[in-house]
Amino acid sequence: MQLHVIARGKIGRSPEAELVARYEKRITWPLKLTELPETGGRIPDPPTPYRTVLLDEKGKQLDSPAFAGVLEDWRDNGIREARFMIGAADGHSAAEREAADLLLAFGKATWPHLLARAMLMEQLFRATSILAGHPYHRAG
Repeated sequence: MQLHVIARGKIGRSPEAELVARYEKRITWPLKLTELPETGGRIPDPPTPYRTVLLDEKGKQLDSPAFAGVLEDWRDNGIREARFMIGAADGHSAAEREAADLLLAFGKATWPHLLARAMLMEQLFRATSILAGHPYHRAG
């Protein structure tokens, strides 16, 4: 299953970009990163079947093993792509939220979009490591 991170805004040359690049190299699953302008831009057509995850402050707060379990379920049930959408400063529309398969939050705090992108990449790396039985994640 391909992991596809679609984010509004350019990450440029920043400490967050370095973190994203670090995890991009470490994730062993197929991975695609797409940047869109703050408004507009064309989201690439997905392969089917696919699932859409919106990073959203009103989303579910999943611990790392539960997040890995979601990816495992999708992978094992033939999903070809999991799309992770990071919106612009105003977040996602009501229609986008309604159409999503999962709304995901990284806690109750509000995070800058560039940091949220780095945090998502780390969680994708952690989840794929859990599924591979790698000791990176030490569940207690």
